[in-house]
Amino acid sequence: MDTTRAPAVNAQSDTLKTVQRRRRFSSPSTDDEFKLVLRGPSLLAGEATFTITNSSGETIFREVLSAADLEASMVYEMKNSTATQAEREAFVRRRMDEFFADKNFRTPAVTAKDTYQAGTIDRTTWDDLRRRPDSIGFQYLVGKEDGRRIAWSPIKQQVVRIGSIGG
Repeated sequence: MDTTRAPAVNAQSDTLKTVQRRRRFSSPSTDDEFKLVLRGPSLLAGEATFTITNSSGETIFREVLSAADLEASMVYEMKNSTATQAEREAFVRRRMDEFFADKNFRTPAVTAKDTYQAGTIDRTTWDDLRRRPDSIGFQYLVGKEDGRRIAWSPIKQQVVRIGSIGG
């Protein structure tokens, strides 16, 4: 009789770094949880899952980013043509630590000065958000120049992409 067993699998064992923040977003009266969890074999070869969970425990947004997506904008800060592994890892950690910084949230999500970007959301949803001074937008960078802007749409009852910055 073979008494050897496979080691127990621990879903947390491959978690390298987690950042989270509670913030008003989909409801004017309760906070949502914004979370970014990097898992994988290393900081530079992992996958980061970005989720927003409402106060009822429902995941209302989920996106997977590669470690390379977090690291790519490092080129704008480099003083030399190459970076060491330690410098690259430190940059990924800092990007994650700053992901949910106050500067990335804005109220209202859409202002009168913003320009509608076709291909993001429909015009009706855009106009509705524009009329809501209490709407909250969140922006984040993917890769070097793909700045994404999202907001909760009360009429659609979901997170919508309201535009891009950069790229």
